[in-house]
Amino acid sequence: MKKRISKVLFLAFSILMLSMQTSYAQRQTTNCEQTKQELLDLSKTKWQWMADKNVDSLNNLFHDEAVFVHMGGTMNKEQELNTIKSGGIHYKHAEIQETSVRFISNTAIILDRIRLTAVVGGNEVVNPFMVTEVYVLIDGKWKLGSLSFTRLLGE
Repeated sequence: MKKRISKVLFLAFSILMLSMQTSYAQRQTTNCEQTKQELLDLSKTKWQWMADKNVDSLNNLFHDEAVFVHMGGTMNKEQELNTIKSGGIHYKHAEIQETSVRFISNTAIILDRIRLTAVVGGNEVVNPFMVTEVYVLIDGKWKLGSLSFTRLLGE
């Protein structure tokens, strides 16, 4: 009888542990999907802020040590904000064609395949880019640490 009770208790404990692990895994997956969507929404909003020349919101989003890589060179946060504010580059519209998010610890990497309409040096240009956005979670907030444009050939 003791053996039977021990087996039943062991089986019940095993089922309980399995259900707890499954529940935890489901919560983790849901949280991951929610975080991915939060980042995709933040990225999309960033493109709109850039189009609207909303440098105040961008200033809050960009990390102080952020780097920006363009076809013509690199910029720091201050240079990027000044270029947007002055209209040196006016990001008119970013048509996001494909996007993905990957995580490494507290860092998120977004890859966007976009068709960017911009005004550069007074000329409107349309270019296909693969854009790499790197976000770091700092004190519960996502900060943009890097934004790099790679022009796609043959598109």
